[in-house]
Amino acid sequence: MLDKNGIAKRIAKEVQDGYYVNLGIGIPTLVANFVREDINVEFQSENGVLGMGPFPFEGDEDADIINAGKQTITTLPGASFFDSAMSFGMIRGQHVDLTILGAMEVSENGDIANWKIPGKMVKGMGGAMDLVASAENIIVAMMHTNRAGASKLLKKCSLPLTGVQCVKKIVTNMAVLEVTKDGFLLLERAPGVTVTDIENATAGKLIVPKDVPEMMID
Repeated sequence: MLDKNGIAKRIAKEVQDGYYVNLGIGIPTLVANFVREDINVEFQSENGVLGMGPFPFEGDEDADIINAGKQTITTLPGASFFDSAMSFGMIRGQHVDLTILGAMEVSENGDIANWKIPGKMVKGMGGAMDLVASAENIIVAMMHTNRAGASKLLKKCSLPLTGVQCVKKIVTNMAVLEVTKDGFLLLERAPGVTVTDIENATAGKLIVPKDVPEMMID
């Protein structure tokens, strides 16, 4: 089973040369640490940064350079800073090739809930709804189950939706899944995880091919 860094490592394999990539708050921010060094990728943060690098080493942080989650970041040569209007112009204008988001729930038809739990205070939805409304290639990084052990991959989301039928692929601590018109298609399983484990942890419809390979992380 993967930890958060393992999920980010697997998603980094989806990033291609020349991509402009938006990284959401949480696990997605770790993806920048694991992208291959032989490709050129521009990471965008909706607070107004293009050209994010990996997280800084302890002691090298600059409190003025942060991502949308208010974490300190590094920038690569050629990076630029701009206001939110420019940033969301990039997003709404579909100039981002890949969007990587966290989620509380994903339904079998690709709906995503990732901004609010009723009854809990929330500062705002941030750029989540703009991202899911504009992006054509969305990968979700999430844990397969919640802290109570209940599945987060559902037949239908129970939390307020952020977007409808927009998620293309999901990478969890247990599996890689593709969202299809028939349900969650199991593509890969995490090291040490069986197909039965994934079936038991998935509440939505799961399509299991005859042979499901183990993830290649390194």
